[in-house]
Amino acid sequence: MSTTEATPRVRHKPDEVDQRLLNELQAGIAMDHRPFLDIAERVGIGEDEVLGRMAVLKDAGIIRQVSAIFDTRALGYESTLVAAAYPDDTLFDAAKVINGHPGVSHNYRRTHHFNMWFTLAVEPDARMSIEDTLEVLARETGAISMRILPTLMLYKINVQLDMTGERGTTARAEPMAPPQRGDGNPPSDEDREAILILQEDLPLVPEPFAAWAQAAGWDTDRLLAKGREMQKRTLMRRFAAVLNHRKAGFGANGMAVWKVQPDDVDDFGSRMATFSSVSHCYRRPVYDDWPYSLFTMVHARSKDACEETIAALAAEGGLGPDDYAVLYSTFEFKKVRLRYYSPEYRAWEDLALAGSPLPVG
Repeated sequence: MSTTEATPRVRHKPDEVDQRLLNELQAGIAMDHRPFLDIAERVGIGEDEVLGRMAVLKDAGIIRQVSAIFDTRALGYESTLVAAAYPDDTLFDAAKVINGHPGVSHNYRRTHHFNMWFTLAVEPDARMSIEDTLEVLARETGAISMRILPTLMLYKINVQLDMTGERGTTARAEPMAPPQRGDGNPPSDEDREAILILQEDLPLVPEPFAAWAQAAGWDTDRLLAKGREMQKRTLMRRFAAVLNHRKAGFGANGMAVWKVQPDDVDDFGSRMATFSSVSHCYRRPVYDDWPYSLFTMVHARSKDACEETIAALAAEGGLGPDDYAVLYSTFEFKKVRLRYYSPEYRAWEDLALAGSPLPVG
């Protein structure tokens, strides 16, 4: 079990209506006064039934959270993927220290010499850079090595698990331009206030945004307009449900990484991003001990299904077995939604700059 996930109160196997509902909730929830009415119409059930089913799916741990999904970099944060190597007997203790940083939202054990993979974000006004932060974390956890793997080019980020199974493992969509990441303008003070509201877990009531607005002292129409504005500016990618992929039945989480010549990587990345089973596709830097420049994340219901998608990706790129590796997730140390503008960032930096013991998570 994840160290960050509460034990669900119920066991529940989604039926066909649940599956359609989960697909719609992942696709996006409208910033409207009665957002679940639109979902109900798309699924073909009533609003009360939508709310009731969502409550069961959340109690079962299948729905992690329903909230705004922001673009971290568009908000002015610096972020990176980090590959770290640890002795097996210190890996779990090291993960606790890594998880104690409030900018670490995802942390997994994977099948590779680099056996810990985590994401790290630092705030726009941080006193410590990503490099400084990782130097402290590496020293405090006794890492054998760490490699900083920031996004050099984003071809796709769209985590939507196909709950109905209507798409095959090698289904593809039309090619799309790489996603826009903000409009170049930093968030205003009003934007920040709205982000603090919209990053919370949406209450399961008919008018959830009104409940939020009232609690925060905002007018509901103002909050909805600000949310729609941030979507238009691509500060917010969408407002949607995020699922626990394992509890939703997607037990295979494979990170396929590819050796691609620099002149070919953009072409390959754009083509691999068209595969529906690929949720993330990035170009990242290479190192002497890490020759893979292209990253694709594949979620599937089984390892065989995951391998089928990866074989199709290899064929698409004309790449052989020596040109790629697949790193499977074998333990989830942490997976949470990154909390923006949290006082925990400064508190962590205070400890690190003072040389005090770091918090654990």
